[in-house]
Amino acid sequence: MLYPIIIVLIFGYLIGCLHGSNVAKLLSGVNLKEVGHGNAGASNATLSLGWKYGVLVALIDIGKGVLAIILLRVILSNFTNFSSDQISILLYTIGAAVILGHNFPVHMKFRGGKGTASLIGIFIGLDWKFGLIAVLALVVASLLTNYLIIGVFVLYIFFGVTALLIEPTIWPFLIALTLFLIAVTLHVENVKRLRIGSEPKITSAFKKS
Repeated sequence: MLYPIIIVLIFGYLIGCLHGSNVAKLLSGVNLKEVGHGNAGASNATLSLGWKYGVLVALIDIGKGVLAIILLRVILSNFTNFSSDQISILLYTIGAAVILGHNFPVHMKFRGGKGTASLIGIFIGLDWKFGLIAVLALVVASLLTNYLIIGVFVLYIFFGVTALLIEPTIWPFLIALTLFLIAVTLHVENVKRLRIGSEPKITSAFKKS
């Protein structure tokens, strides 16, 4: 099982390194690493360039998460020697690898985004019904509080709870928990700004073109 996990980690990481922020840079001329909060993700694109660029970056980063899960499912369907437990672990492993590639891409000196859009894609790829419910929860929590970070944390919590309840082993939950801890670490500055009232609000993004 170790050999398949290593292959999946490498494969997922490389997919994760494909960044929607690069497309945004080509279209806008703005490097997301140099504006706003300095991360190359959909949230910074939204807050720095407006909702249109935020949607563009999000769709690309969501897409790579869905793509990774679908490709692995297709590949694993050609093998009969993997149990349902092992397939579950491999799917969550490639999901985690995609997020690691997004957050710590080698071509950006390991300083990329924060993985939210990629997690949405992975969630949808794993179970589209729960994935869409999680997206709805993210949107509702963000709009009600006017802070995207609140919705992000709700998304990660929902991901972890779902993994704990529906997956056949504990490993997917542990992977989800690890991703949540990474997300919290990457959002420390957001939490600090939230506490002092300087975190950008959702409504500010819609004022940009």
